[in-house]
Amino acid sequence: MALPVLSSSGVKFRRVLAHFPQELSLAFAYGSGVFRQAGAAGGHGENNMLDFVFAVDDSVTWHMMNLLKNRSHYSFLKVFGPKQISSIQSYGAGIYYNTLVPCNGRMIKYGVISTDTLIDDLLHWKTLYVAGRLQKPVKILTQNENSKLQAALVSNLKSAVTAAFLMLPESFSEEDLYMQIAGLSYSGDFRMIIGEDRLKVQNIVKPNVLHFQKLYSNILQDCPQVVYKHHLGRLEASIDKSPEGQFTQLMALPRTLQQKITSLVDPPGKNRDVEEILLQVAHDPDCGFVVHQG
Repeated sequence: MALPVLSSSGVKFRRVLAHFPQELSLAFAYGSGVFRQAGAAGGHGENNMLDFVFAVDDSVTWHMMNLLKNRSHYSFLKVFGPKQISSIQSYGAGIYYNTLVPCNGRMIKYGVISTDTLIDDLLHWKTLYVAGRLQKPVKILTQNENSKLQAALVSNLKSAVTAAFLMLPESFSEEDLYMQIAGLSYSGDFRMIIGEDRLKVQNIVKPNVLHFQKLYSNILQDCPQVVYKHHLGRLEASIDKSPEGQFTQLMALPRTLQQKITSLVDPPGKNRDVEEILLQVAHDPDCGFVVHQG
């Protein structure tokens, strides 16, 4: 199952893509240059920078080809060559950005990430840097037939829904769900977010509810815990907040989040089994807050 290709003026994005080596497993555009955001700073205008992420199977080869085509995009690091650039890319979130690049009359920035690193982040939320972006609407420009990547993209969305269910009350609105999901890559529980970050989450979600619906409708329709009336745009939730229900959801969370939760709960030196700790968390009245802290 591939991610839904969200409709917008795709021609200008694909014209940008034509400037780069085409050996891409996934390419997408994201941010305020693609989707309208509420607020004075978030207008969907022609002056907004266009943001891209390119996933590549072989980072060294891709950077080598891109240096031949677009050497001016790189900082002084270009003198060290593609192997060193790829080595630097492997640090942190595993993505290398070229910024403030003029292209087709617009300013763009683009990040390059290896396909394997992307799959790892989508499945396990190792950094949630790119996985978090893919939990929100993006413009998919190209996607190859890599079945592992396609499955990981869907798994990331399902994990976002599961984490949101754990942090939300038994009943909530569809907009509450999308606010919670959009807040995951910021500070966790959107109800706990204050100030600028909370406003940013609201500005992302409110003008783009239809795009969130398109991204999550298949998952919600298959989810036994909600009745999703897509044609009415209405979601009726009845989340199982019993210890058994919460334990099932906790066990379905990405590995990194499970590990962070267990490190919060398990006293040093005890070294209990992850499953045992998550069962304890499932019985905690503040289970949702513990997940947020993780």
